Amino acid sequence: MQIQENISLKKYNTFGIDVKARYFIELKNEEQIEEIFSSEVNSEKRFILGGGSNVLFTKNYEGLILKNSISGINKLTEDSNEVIIEAGAGVIWQDLVNYCVKNKYWGIENLSLIPGTVGAAPIQNIGAYGQELKNIFLNLNGFDLLEKVKRNYNNEDCQFGYRDSIFKNSLKGFFLITSVQLKLSKRANPILSYQPVMDEIDKRNINNSTIAQISDMICDIRKSKLPDPNEIGNAGSFFKNPEISENTFEHLKKEFKDINSYKTESGVVKISAGWLIEKCGWKGKRKGDVASFEKQALILVNYGNATGKEVLDFAEEVKKTVKEKFGILLIEEINII
Repeated sequence: MQIQENISLKKYNTFGIDVKARYFIELKNEEQIEEIFSSEVNSEKRFILGGGSNVLFTKNYEGLILKNSISGINKLTEDSNEVIIEAGAGVIWQDLVNYCVKNKYWGIENLSLIPGTVGAAPIQNIGAYGQELKNIFLNLNGFDLLEKVKRNYNNEDCQFGYRDSIFKNSLKGFFLITSVQLKLSKRANPILSYQPVMDEIDKRNINNSTIAQISDMICDIRKSKLPDPNEIGNAGSFFKNPEISENTFEHLKKEFKDINSYKTESGVVKISAGWLIEKCGWKGKRKGDVASFEKQALILVNYGNATGKEVLDFAEEVKKTVKEKFGILLIEEINII
């Protein structure tokens, strides 16, 4: 196990923020995790890093960064209807999507092109275009870093919520995911209810969409709206779409008739954070090397050499104006370190 010191994290976070970690270890198997417990750099201050696509570093990290690079995709069981897949936490999410699409395993195709790794998916309960991880999630394996033991968490244990889980709350920083198991369908089960998807189907004149066609459409939709982190530093959606009561929504709708929203199964109304930000005049607005992306206001970007503090300050200004105009407090979707 190689321990690196004072290493730059610029290439390990998609925002491209140049900060340093006091200690850095890349984990490629479970045996290395057990070695950490007896290592001289084992510290209470540590951060588990996957693809770095959902994090904003605002300063040097004076602790231990654990870069999770555990690989492998395996089929555990299958029958005529379902298949159970296990993937290492360090597997690139899109690589898993490609594997499932190739084998026609349904349930993951609408989550195409979401950046990050498999291990980060349950932490965030990733979702897009009508699919959420929790709907296909079976269980996960990992290490309790406090008790120094292996543990398994099923769907209920994870306490999934909207872009939320137990790993962002009581277990934040205390649990390292090593593998994730998903239950997928071998029978076609397309989710095509979202307007951008329906528009794309009409545009391509597609009937009875295949899993590959759906995945391709989702990829093209995302590429048309979202910046490529390899070209422009960003961490995807910076804020969650806020949820408000129906009464509050009706009050807002009287003043803002074009408000972008939809009612959830629980009865609350989810408002587009991007719409709120755009209505406050932030879309495309730039301060130094930080900006709200010109095609999607919800994405904050680093056009070059912005610091994490500058991105955070920009985000705070956005939050302030949205709160003043709409009375809604935006909550960050990404981890701020």
